[in-house]
Amino acid sequence: MGREGVKGGGDDDVEAVLDELYALPPSGFVARREERAAAARTAGRAGDARRIHAARRPTLAAWAANLLRHSRPDEAERFLELGRALREAHATLDPSGLKELSAQRRRIVSELSRQAAELARDAGHPLSEPVRRDVETTLRAVLADPEAAGLWATGRVEGTLTPPSGFPAETAAGKGPARQASRAAPVTAGRKDRLAEQRAKRLARAREAARAAEEGLRARGAEQEEADTSLAAARELHREAGERVSVLEEQLREERAALERAEREQREAEKRARTAADSLARARRDADAAAAEAERAEQDAR
Repeated sequence: MGREGVKGGGDDDVEAVLDELYALPPSGFVARREERAAAARTAGRAGDARRIHAARRPTLAAWAANLLRHSRPDEAERFLELGRALREAHATLDPSGLKELSAQRRRIVSELSRQAAELARDAGHPLSEPVRRDVETTLRAVLADPEAAGLWATGRVEGTLTPPSGFPAETAAGKGPARQASRAAPVTAGRKDRLAEQRAKRLARAREAARAAEEGLRARGAEQEEADTSLAAARELHREAGERVSVLEEQLREERAALERAEREQREAEKRARTAADSLARARRDADAAAAEAERAEQDAR
């Protein structure tokens, strides 16, 4: 079943409505939510209406994070994969490995938060510096906390997600307690080799995920730079065209003023011509009358 609103009924319709709501800027969320909930109630779907009505309006930072998830799906998937790899590898890495991955993580989070701010600005809702920091906090939580990652993956974050003080002790594979028990028991050489191999694999996976994420961001940055260059060129063409239009509009105003003057002069000339024609007609009538009178006088004199 497709996600096309609340007309047909079923969970897919509710999911489509929620997707729609959380893609909206916060300013339009409540009105649209009430509209959608009312439509569900009118259709006799009271349960769906309650679920829709229970949706909470996201903060501006949460909306920007959701916008990033929906608008940059490839980068978002790489970011989620990086989080899974980091959580899996975190407890087994040595300090040097952690330092390397932490630096990459900071760069990726910073770049993604910048992209979120650009998307929000392009949508007409620029982010203040505190709001952008909230976006960064949410992205750090997505890397550190699987629950935060799962929520962001849905694109329905409602508020700022807060990362734990450190990555969780349990890995994505759920092997935290087993690692703690292994510290208390003697470790054979073979087991040490296996643990070292597991750590190496986890580190390699985390490094690969970080590399893929950074490469994706670099590619996106190159695209953005090209788009910015095109935008700057388009703006310059627009400015030049605007200047030409201004000159032409001024010329048009002058020509219109000249046309109006010519029309006034034409009307005045036509008026003078009519007056002259009337005067000429009267003069001709007077002349004709005088000629007739002279002719009568001449006949009387005979």
